[in-house]
Amino acid sequence: MQQVAEEQIMEIYKAIADVPPARIWDGVLARPLNGERVTVGFVDIDPNILVPEHRHENEQVGFVQRGSVTMTIAGESRELPVGGTYRIPSQVPHSAKAGANGASVVDIFAPVRADWDKAPRLKPTPGRWPEASR
Repeated sequence: MQQVAEEQIMEIYKAIADVPPARIWDGVLARPLNGERVTVGFVDIDPNILVPEHRHENEQVGFVQRGSVTMTIAGESRELPVGGTYRIPSQVPHSAKAGANGASVVDIFAPVRADWDKAPRLKPTPGRWPEASR
């Protein structure tokens, strides 16, 4: 079994509420967890907020955990309820608009979403995720 230093264990297990959120856009907070090759982003989008069209090198897959979001990927729009999934290939233009009650999504990116490291960080907060033990 591979040995893991005690200080590294704190980085292996972490509650979402303990991850400092990054302000990606106005009304959009992401709590990124980076592995060696992937980023998992726990993203809260305020009600009726539009994530502007953008593209990135990362392949992205995700699902809606709370609320609803209208995703536009390569010019095609779909409203996704809780449990709705999406896949965005590398460099494909896409945008998202949260529904009237906002949305929480889980996004998985490969490779690591290094640009999020430059986003302003806020103090850790629980976010809009289901309550869980810490």
